[in-house]
Amino acid sequence: MRAAMDAANINLDEVADDKLREFAAQLVIEVRHAKAVNEKLTHEMAVLKRLKYASSQSEGFSGEQKSLLQEAIDEDLEALSREIEREQPATSAATPEANKQQPKRQVLPAHLPRREIRHEPQTTVCGCGCALKRIGEDVAEKLDYTPGVFTVERHIRGKWVCAQCQRLTQAPVPAHIIDKGLPTTGLLAQVLVAKYADHLPLYRQEAIFGRAGLALSRSTLAQWVGACGVQLQPLVDALKAELLSRPILHADETPVAMLKPGYGKTHRAYLWSYGSTVFDPLNAVVFDFAESRAGRHAKAFLGAGDDDGWRGTLVCDDYGGYKHLFGTRIGEAGCLAHARRKFFDLWSNHKSSIAERALEFFGKLYEIEQEVHELDVDERQRIRQLKAKPIADTLHEWLLLQRQRVPEGSATAKAIDYNLNRWEALTRYLDNGQLPADNNWIENRIRPIALGRNNWLFAGSLRAGQRAAAIMSLIGSAKMNDLDPYAYLSDVLARLPTHPARRIADLLPHRWKATLLN
Repeated sequence: MRAAMDAANINLDEVADDKLREFAAQLVIEVRHAKAVNEKLTHEMAVLKRLKYASSQSEGFSGEQKSLLQEAIDEDLEALSREIEREQPATSAATPEANKQQPKRQVLPAHLPRREIRHEPQTTVCGCGCALKRIGEDVAEKLDYTPGVFTVERHIRGKWVCAQCQRLTQAPVPAHIIDKGLPTTGLLAQVLVAKYADHLPLYRQEAIFGRAGLALSRSTLAQWVGACGVQLQPLVDALKAELLSRPILHADETPVAMLKPGYGKTHRAYLWSYGSTVFDPLNAVVFDFAESRAGRHAKAFLGAGDDDGWRGTLVCDDYGGYKHLFGTRIGEAGCLAHARRKFFDLWSNHKSSIAERALEFFGKLYEIEQEVHELDVDERQRIRQLKAKPIADTLHEWLLLQRQRVPEGSATAKAIDYNLNRWEALTRYLDNGQLPADNNWIENRIRPIALGRNNWLFAGSLRAGQRAAAIMSLIGSAKMNDLDPYAYLSDVLARLPTHPARRIADLLPHRWKATLLN
């Protein structure tokens, strides 16, 4: 709490009465807010615990669905625990009751290979001038994993004592993403990449780890995922803020199945994707999970209607959910590939001569796009105006003429109407060298998720879907920057505990290479 933190840095005796009353009022407001948030999270946790018990007894879900639901609940419970901890005052001490509830760490098998990492003081001379004497050590073991092989890191902290003043000295415990946790950041990154990039649910990872020599329960894995999701969220927020600073964005959405507790079935949710363009030096994508395809979700993500909301041009298809966004602050750019696809489907199904001729026009437009792809913005716009605009104008006149000749309600009429009704949006790229001609760039970013969704389901929780979207945003952006997601997440998870919050953007995928080299 900001007021509570400020109180530690001021002398109340020196504060004027009116300022003191103002400070006290602010402190009361913050305490009430923290209490309300705490009660909300605690209530949500209680609901999840009841749901976890009910789902284990339910016969409405298949075995696979039940596993996925249990995983998501365990992840959510751990994430809620972390968020509740953050709401507690920093100075409050843990109660004995809370200490008793801390799970005991699993004893790592003796047969696993071990690698010792020693932590010793920078100097063995005491502050009083005497030499320190080593009297022992503390050993903490962390579980590491490379594909197919478990190893153990033995962190050895020597104990040094001064014979004269009896002062005990030890190197500090290295900060970790999960305080006093069992896994290394490498193992955590492996679990996250397997779950959100390779689409392997935790119950499958449990079996894979078992074959590697150590059975890690899916509930343990779920707790790790939930904890990492909370820790990585500030990085995702920074990525979203940077993406929303760009003047042109792609947008698309794809359906995913979400388990619906209490009904024994799934319903359709959506993963929305927003990304920079192929002509933008920033390579980034941010996913946003929502329970429906309603346009209000795009409006909320972009902050449309807010004074400080996003302003720019949105490249998207003709889905009606985007329509209410467009106005003086947000412009629309259509997708030439969607327009072409209408005629391609018509030609594939009916060998239409009109569709064949339309495809020839689109082919010429795309030939010019290949020509200007590597050019700078001004030159790209110049060539588009010189070569592509005359072709587009001819296509428009031809479509108007053909529309008069085809019957109402026919497949050909529908294909032509799609193009004519969106002509202004479809040809906007001709007047702006920064605009792409189509939405294929973001569709290619979302395609791996669409291909992998047969292997996973978002289980019964908006929180689980949002966590997945957040982590997939980092993984997807890492891939766009030609990074190995495992190497990226391993390093970021290791840095996060001590990385300054004001410099969180330094760890974003498009900056990570430079950070790593420094």
